[in-house]
Amino acid sequence: MFAPDIYRARRAALAQQVGSGLILLLGNADSPMNYTDNIYPFRQDSSFLYFFGLDLPGLAAVIDVEADSATLFGDDGGLDSIVWTGPLPSLAEQAQAVAVSQTLALSKLDGVVSRARDGGRKVHFLPPYRAEHRVWLAELLQLYVAAVDDAASESLTRAVIALRSVKSAEEIAQMENALEVAYRMHMLAMRSSRPGVKEQEVVGLMTGLAQSQGRALAYPVIFSRDGHILHNHGHSYTLKAGDLVVNDAGAESPLHYASDITRTIPVAGRFNERQKLVYQAVLDAQLAAIDAMKPGVPYREVHDLAARVLVNGLAPTGLFKGDAAEVVASGAYALVFPHGLGHHIGLDVHDMEALNENWVGYGEGVERASEFGRKSLRLGRPLREGWVVTVEPGAYFIPALIERWAAEQRHTGLIDYDVARQYADFGGIRIEDDVLITADGARVLGKPIPKTIAEIEALASA
Repeated sequence: MFAPDIYRARRAALAQQVGSGLILLLGNADSPMNYTDNIYPFRQDSSFLYFFGLDLPGLAAVIDVEADSATLFGDDGGLDSIVWTGPLPSLAEQAQAVAVSQTLALSKLDGVVSRARDGGRKVHFLPPYRAEHRVWLAELLQLYVAAVDDAASESLTRAVIALRSVKSAEEIAQMENALEVAYRMHMLAMRSSRPGVKEQEVVGLMTGLAQSQGRALAYPVIFSRDGHILHNHGHSYTLKAGDLVVNDAGAESPLHYASDITRTIPVAGRFNERQKLVYQAVLDAQLAAIDAMKPGVPYREVHDLAARVLVNGLAPTGLFKGDAAEVVASGAYALVFPHGLGHHIGLDVHDMEALNENWVGYGEGVERASEFGRKSLRLGRPLREGWVVTVEPGAYFIPALIERWAAEQRHTGLIDYDVARQYADFGGIRIEDDVLITADGARVLGKPIPKTIAEIEALASA
């Protein structure tokens, strides 16, 4: 964990922003896969980790703003627990590690919340993303389960977003730590992606590497020759020479900060000429985006810049007709770039999106678009120093999308659908890094992972 004073300072800043009332934070519980004692790997709620640091199931916490106090609720394990899990520090001992002096049994939480509610005090809680939390909150607050989400505290949610958005030096160190493992995962994948190898073999190697370091994956690995399927988690394909493989893989740090990296690998170690052209267009878009990032620049503008560079890079194919600015402004570019340029990253790989995606990514005069492509941009508002965001442009040739748009005669003045059909077997390309916004620009975090054509070919063919 971080030093106790860090957690104390975070809670004080949260209480100051919320202003009054009781702040209720629920930790996660064990989740059964198919029966009670066969559980998924435990992952603590990220906001609970941020303010209270304890990575164990069955906990809750209350910050009393007026009393300037924090209380942890949980139960010490008895003999039955020790038999199965071994001895653990007491709740009081664990609380000391995060600068909390008061602990109570979990059964006492209901009384604390009830007294606050009966006294007319506001009980603030975050939007729940787990069904068991909705039920628990409904019981604590005497609400219908269906009413819980609407009763979540806007002031608390916005305060948590503001605090978690800006990463401290200690948090950046954790993210660099996670990126060290991601670096090794991607280097291993580049060296292992050979003809005759199944995708699942490479995924197994990367997963095993992370687990050998005591790390969880930050998200399920995307490793697929069918890179035009953006979240393809199938890994049964046997690689062949000439394939392109999109590898989107990252690990967590010891304190659960995420890394999120994508590289595109030519099986057998060489890009063909068609692949080189598209790959370079995507790389140029990413580099231009990173170069443009600095405090105050709306990320939506960076997204549009990357799209224009991509369209210009694809000009030799004849896919798009006309000026790149017109192609992007019209939305025609989304035929090959249908997702957003990036998102916040931190304790969550899509950081804080369980709280409210639009509150995290929009506001400050920037409204979320509704049209295909731009509506998937999770972050549009002006960048700020201390944010860490992903930068992940791509080019994807999705047969169903090409045929749908062609049938609808969408953007026919700007798209040559005959050319698009020639690329229907291409797959996709994505290049992604995690980028820290600095006082006067941006810095790519982590050890550089090969991404130029020359670097990748040298490594993949070694």
